[in-house]
Amino acid sequence: MRGISKSFPGVRALDGVALTLHRGEVLAVVGENGAGKSTLIKILAGAHAPEAGSIFVLGAEVELGSPVAAQKQGIAVIHQEFNLVPSLSVRENIFLGRERAKTGFVRVREESQAAAALFDRLGVAIHPETKCRSLTVAQQQLVEIAKALSQQAQIIVMDEPSATLTTQEVGRLFAVIRDLRAQGIGVIYISHRLDEIFQIADRVMVLRDGRHIVTRPIAEVNRDALIEWMVGRRLENEFPQRRADLREERLVVECLERGEKVRNVSFAIRRGEVLGLTGLIGAGRTETARLIFGADRMEGGTIRLDGRRLRPRNPRDAIRAGIALLTEDRKAQGLVLGRSVRENFGLPNLPRLSRMGFVRRGREGTALARYLASLRIRISHPDQPALQLSGGNQQKVVLAKWLERNCHVIIFDEPTRGIDVGAKYEVYLLINELAAQGKAILMISSELPEVLGMSDRILVMHEGRITGEITDVANATQEQIMRRAVG
Repeated sequence: MRGISKSFPGVRALDGVALTLHRGEVLAVVGENGAGKSTLIKILAGAHAPEAGSIFVLGAEVELGSPVAAQKQGIAVIHQEFNLVPSLSVRENIFLGRERAKTGFVRVREESQAAAALFDRLGVAIHPETKCRSLTVAQQQLVEIAKALSQQAQIIVMDEPSATLTTQEVGRLFAVIRDLRAQGIGVIYISHRLDEIFQIADRVMVLRDGRHIVTRPIAEVNRDALIEWMVGRRLENEFPQRRADLREERLVVECLERGEKVRNVSFAIRRGEVLGLTGLIGAGRTETARLIFGADRMEGGTIRLDGRRLRPRNPRDAIRAGIALLTEDRKAQGLVLGRSVRENFGLPNLPRLSRMGFVRRGREGTALARYLASLRIRISHPDQPALQLSGGNQQKVVLAKWLERNCHVIIFDEPTRGIDVGAKYEVYLLINELAAQGKAILMISSELPEVLGMSDRILVMHEGRITGEITDVANATQEQIMRRAVG
């Protein structure tokens, strides 16, 4: 790709960007949210047309006017949100739109054998007739890779492929990528997890503000340099330091119960404290947060907020009491994607932003403007749909609406998932600032460096129970946490 440029109303998304991918290579593409990664990949996939620039495949210039045209050139994109039909089988999804048919009838046996051969090539055992809805996220991803191989793809783009995978599943994914590389397939790997870049990439390319900054062999790059290229400035510490001022207990949870997901969970969070809660996927962390927030009904236990007993029947009760939850899945549960940034910001704050049943647009706009500036939220207009924002800016909009609500207890569930290192730093600064104001912070995270770098105290969960507490966080290690996480 040479000299690729693309603009949208009010935004220069790409400005003369160049990208080169070799056979049998893994090229990592990194950058902050809004750097232009998604736009570049959509152009490569044929979903967007560039305003300027050229694309060459095997030395020949090509026109990628549609996704079908890109597929014919051997280009396949595996998006973070998979393009699978849950009610169809694995086989049907792989050959959807390209069915192998004769006289109007699908040759099921031939497709099934071809699908099985693809999974053999990937070294995994997935039955071709299994419904996609019954597969794990990691298995669905492998189906997407098999679909790409069935199209004779020679270039495979993976957009945040590890975002929802366990450590073991990431290891399996890397094994598959190495096999693809050995077969001469070029892989473009997009991720905000810098540790993965150093494990799997041959070269790394950095975008910033729609411009190509640098492309280097991974052996010539260190983490600090990569971060500086991405954000345009040096971050002295990946996790900002603060002096904790811990006061009286603010939130007390005792013997919380809900089936097998949450079993006899008890803990307390003090004013000014950041309590880290970690564990493997499925350990019960999110389920615990949902009980505190009233999204699920407790089967047992008590919750006390500032000494008063609280039994939230629904999220409205929890919000009124002063509890906020930044959900793990901001797109499905944190935002109404089809509505504007302004409307999303106003939703939990309608009592103070409305009068006699009518929203006071001036007051709402003034309140939103404060957070657009302080959180550096990049939008073209307050009425821009939330769907159009980058992941980092979507997360900041969710943060803004809860900050305006001025809640006493704030639960962050995977607060930095899918956002870049610069935006992460800003979120960390905000968490520290909220703690300094006397808020009680419960931070749920799967990223152990983040848990160790931000927490005053750490709780570890396994199969619905608290299996360990770490108070000396400064001297704790990831290995100590993992031993407790596996029970």
